[in-house]
Amino acid sequence: MNSLAGWAEVYIWSWLKPPKTIEIIDIIQILLLTWIVYKLIMWLKNTRAYALMKGILFILAFVLIANILQMEVIVWLLSNIGMAAITAVVIIFQPELRKVLEQMGHSNFFRSIFFSSRSMDQDNNRRFSDHTINEIVKACFEMGDVKTGALIVVQRETNLTEFEQTGIPVDGVVTSQLLINIFEHNTPLHDGAVVIRDDRVAAATCYLPLSDNMELSKKLGTRHRAGVGVSEISDALAIMVSEETGHVSYALNGRLHLAASPSDLRNVLQEVQVIYPDKLKLIKGGQKKRD
Repeated sequence: MNSLAGWAEVYIWSWLKPPKTIEIIDIIQILLLTWIVYKLIMWLKNTRAYALMKGILFILAFVLIANILQMEVIVWLLSNIGMAAITAVVIIFQPELRKVLEQMGHSNFFRSIFFSSRSMDQDNNRRFSDHTINEIVKACFEMGDVKTGALIVVQRETNLTEFEQTGIPVDGVVTSQLLINIFEHNTPLHDGAVVIRDDRVAAATCYLPLSDNMELSKKLGTRHRAGVGVSEISDALAIMVSEETGHVSYALNGRLHLAASPSDLRNVLQEVQVIYPDKLKLIKGGQKKRD
């Protein structure tokens, strides 16, 4: 009995004894880990894996609720398929994991995590200038007049680097002459999509995923399905010029729209031009740190 009482006293004292003294190095470690996790989450948010992560978090929340409500059958089932689920997650995230490992070999990997790489008109809260909008509108409708097919993707928050890597780097200032020359028939860069980031043409001849939306018209070609496809998996704006009709269309959030006039296309470009205040604050913070 005395030994039991002694064990109980030791156990209670282990809970009541004061915690280890917090030192400066402990605070530094906590802040550093918090900062790294936050930056990794923000970096992950700019990839397609973010949607998969939200699905996994939903499943974890369901498992937690099942444990709280003591749903024994569901808990037993989930616990037995746990290892298989981990393997499935690795398989699902295989493209993203490979991309991370590849980027770790580049010198700009950590800079892409800790800092924003955008160079934009911060004072006016814009991703790109009005001049860029005018040049894109001018190029699209001039190509439409002569029925030159084109596919232009304007990057917003979602990083499109994985699609840029399928094409040829350009890194040129956006002008109507450059865009028209790229999509001119029988030129080396006319096939594929152009990706525009900020005020520059980042890459040309890029390959995009095709939409499998069965509601799209069967008359639409590969160019339009690719434009809708990239808008389904990102927040990018895709602009298509039909080679058959000369009509200018755009895809946003998986929806296809017709730009009947230059003002229609200019209006949607002005909408995606604006950066929301919370995004601008984050970008400015990264720019200041880099400066």
